[in-house]
Amino acid sequence: MPRKKKDEVEETVVEAADAGAVDATAVEATPADGDASTSEASPAEAGAASADEADAPAKKTRKSNSEAETAGTTGILDSVLGTAAGALETVAVAVGKGAANIAAVVGGGSTEDLPTGKVHKRAEKVGIVASDKMTKTVTVRVDRLVKHPVYRKYVRKRKKFMAHDDLGAKIGDKVKIVETRPLSARKRWRVVEILQKAEL
Repeated sequence: MPRKKKDEVEETVVEAADAGAVDATAVEATPADGDASTSEASPAEAGAASADEADAPAKKTRKSNSEAETAGTTGILDSVLGTAAGALETVAVAVGKGAANIAAVVGGGSTEDLPTGKVHKRAEKVGIVASDKMTKTVTVRVDRLVKHPVYRKYVRKRKKFMAHDDLGAKIGDKVKIVETRPLSARKRWRVVEILQKAEL
């Protein structure tokens, strides 16, 4: 006797853990747009077909879950790799510029492209040459007025500095001296300009 197609058929799929067998029992299925099909199939074929149809959504769900996990991991990996690549590129540019600057200085090339960092202004003092008896060295006396902390009167203070002299300053010349690296045990200044020659 031919079977009539029911409006709703319930089947479920249960996976057996050890054998991996599929039990088809009940899954809701509705005909599309009320379209009734007149094809007939044997109960065994219907059970196998419904098991495959029921297994398909489970496979899709498993596949979508694994794809979501992979996409999430891939997204994180992509962002980490992008950040690392950006940092690496910045370091490479900085190292390249540093190497170019060193090559320019060593090779005697132009130093116009060199970075101008903080330039510390060296201390300058103006004084009068007190002695010129040493070779290429003069003693410069620097006078300054300082307010006395108790009496509030201005007091004249004097200090002598040993300075390297390539300009040939004589006793009584007013000179400008600039702080420099230690040139000897007591000499840390250099004469850069003779401001006024001594009157003879």
